[in-house]
Amino acid sequence: MLSTKRPALAFVGLTAATLLGLTACGGSSTSSSPSSSSAPAPMSSSAAPSSMAPSPSASSSASTAMDPARDLVGPGCAGYASQVPSGAGSVTGMAQDPVAVAASNNPLLKTLTAAVSGKLNPKVDLVSTLNGSEFTVFAPVDDAFAKIDPATIEALKTDDATLSKILTYHVVPGQITPDKIVGTHKTVQGGEVTVAGTKDALTVDGANVICGGVHTANATVYLIDSVLMPK
Repeated sequence: MLSTKRPALAFVGLTAATLLGLTACGGSSTSSSPSSSSAPAPMSSSAAPSSMAPSPSASSSASTAMDPARDLVGPGCAGYASQVPSGAGSVTGMAQDPVAVAASNNPLLKTLTAAVSGKLNPKVDLVSTLNGSEFTVFAPVDDAFAKIDPATIEALKTDDATLSKILTYHVVPGQITPDKIVGTHKTVQGGEVTVAGTKDALTVDGANVICGGVHTANATVYLIDSVLMPK
């Protein structure tokens, strides 16, 4: 009787062990499946770069926007270009420098440059101010200053208050392009200037715009044929 029970118990034990082993294997297989299925799919490296590539039209627009002659207006622009076709004082050259530096390189603006840099009157030096912010500048050419009585020019050499008023009356805060220039604008001096006319026939308080829309690094310049006097 005892011999019969022992093989039976051994068989039951072996069967139970086998079932437990199978159950353990099944549990291990089930737990490892989610980890493999939850792994993130590799990102495509081709999509992002292609979406960031500039379109041909965008590149063309950027190129056009950088053209320093894009806004030129006035009957004298061709004459200016022929007088100063290249170099730092040309339309292209002036676009590289702040306005006081750009004006000093322009052979048409020698008298104005002397007036704003302390050479006409040591007490009046506006170079840092003009280079330090954005402006619209109505710049009288040398022939414009030649219209003024020499005695007046001589007096300005010692009358710094009057010279400062005259010079700052030619400067308007902010850059104004030719398509928005017509109208009345408050100057740095405090008075107002009035621009009238059409694209190639603009006037500023009666002075003719020779060539406007000349860009510098921080200003838009309008060359004019007369010196403006504060009202």
